[in-house]
Amino acid sequence: MLKIQVQNPALYLLSGALALSAAILPAQAQNAGQASGKSFVDNFDKLDRQRWYISDGWSNGDHQNCTWSAKQVSVEDGKLKLGFAKEDYKERNHVCGEVQTKERYGYGTFEVRMKAVAGSGLNTGFFSYIGPVDKQPHDEIDFEVLGKDPSKVQVNQYVNAKSVGSAKLAEVPGGADKDFHDYAFVWEKDRIAWYVDGVLVDEATDPDKLPSHASKIFLSLWGSDTLTSWMGAFEDPGAPVAAEVERVSYTAPDDPCQFPESIVCKLKQGTQ
Repeated sequence: MLKIQVQNPALYLLSGALALSAAILPAQAQNAGQASGKSFVDNFDKLDRQRWYISDGWSNGDHQNCTWSAKQVSVEDGKLKLGFAKEDYKERNHVCGEVQTKERYGYGTFEVRMKAVAGSGLNTGFFSYIGPVDKQPHDEIDFEVLGKDPSKVQVNQYVNAKSVGSAKLAEVPGGADKDFHDYAFVWEKDRIAWYVDGVLVDEATDPDKLPSHASKIFLSLWGSDTLTSWMGAFEDPGAPVAAEVERVSYTAPDDPCQFPESIVCKLKQGTQ
């Protein structure tokens, strides 16, 4: 995905800065094998402000037609809700929701159980990301449901701000917007494997195409008027919509399985 992540409007970074990150930041980079983030499971009984930072008051670039708004992030009935609605805020006429972890996580298993939003021009995402605003090179591993066709989810990865994956579209049985589905990626030093509902859908093994820097975990719903070849022509939903998340987890390498539905359990049992 296109990601110019900021935590303050004053720190807005142009895309050209991303290209420089590999040259100016490696000495400060935090290797994925040295991340401080520990294993966790969040079932969203509440919104844990110690774990999650709520994006508010900016966007990720001109391609985004909504402003991140804390009002579009809530927890109700054991679910995290990330909204998208028509509302004037900070020079845009739509608002959208995003959360990101405060900790950085390295090699391990990243999992989410979520229901995405349908609608051309909308994007529901679960991904790891780090970049220049954190004084790191831009590395990223993605799951993105493009609302123009929520029967599929796109998987991809970025290294030094360049898309190096296949940007593969994987089938989501029954549709990503119709029910909750489990998405997981296992990130290792020499491999990334993506799973949908426990089934392997893609993997990357080229060492030159593997992120290597500890990253934050993001969940988001956003829209675009301009990325039509990728996301489709934007269609205003006409009413507020929201992606829903029942669970997010990270399991560090060699840590035990944390819940029965985890892909970690299946892999340890040798069923995948």
